[in-house]
Amino acid sequence: MYQKRPQSITVTEAIKKMEHYCAYQERCHKDISNKLNTMRLIPEAKEKIILHLLEHNFLNEERYAKSFARGKFRIKKWGKQRIVRELKFRQISEYCIKTALKEIPKDEYLKTFHELAEKKFDAIIEKDIQKKRKKLIDYLLYRGWENQLVFEKARDLSE
Repeated sequence: MYQKRPQSITVTEAIKKMEHYCAYQERCHKDISNKLNTMRLIPEAKEKIILHLLEHNFLNEERYAKSFARGKFRIKKWGKQRIVRELKFRQISEYCIKTALKEIPKDEYLKTFHELAEKKFDAIIEKDIQKKRKKLIDYLLYRGWENQLVFEKARDLSE
C-alpha cells in the first residue's frame, strides 16, 4: 500500500473554501489559522487569504465576539466570566470582549441567572443542605457566573 500524497491547493481554491467556511458560521482568526494549517499552504498564501477575508468582511472579530457572547448566554446560559474566558482563549482583543458583553442586557442577564439557579437547585437530589448548596455553587461557578451572585443566591435558596 502506498500512502496518498496530499493534494496541493491553489490560493484561489483556498479563498473560495475559506469564504464558504466563514459564510456558514462566524469565525475568529484562530479558527481560520487552524483551518489554513490543515491545507498546508505557505505562510505568504495564508496571509493573502486572511487579508482577503478581512477586506471582504468574511472575517470580523468584533462581529464574531458579539455573536459568540449572545449565543453562549442565550443557548448555553453561560455567565460573563465564562464568556470572557472562552473569548480570551480564542485570542479576541479586550476591546471586542467589552463590546461583546454589552450585547447582554443586564435585566435579562439577572433573570436568566435566577431562573437557572432555581431550576438547578430544585433538580439537585441531595438530603444534606450543605452538600446541595455546594453542588449548586460549583455548577454556577463552572458556568461562569459571578461569585457574588452565586453565593448570595445559594444562601437565599438554602434558607
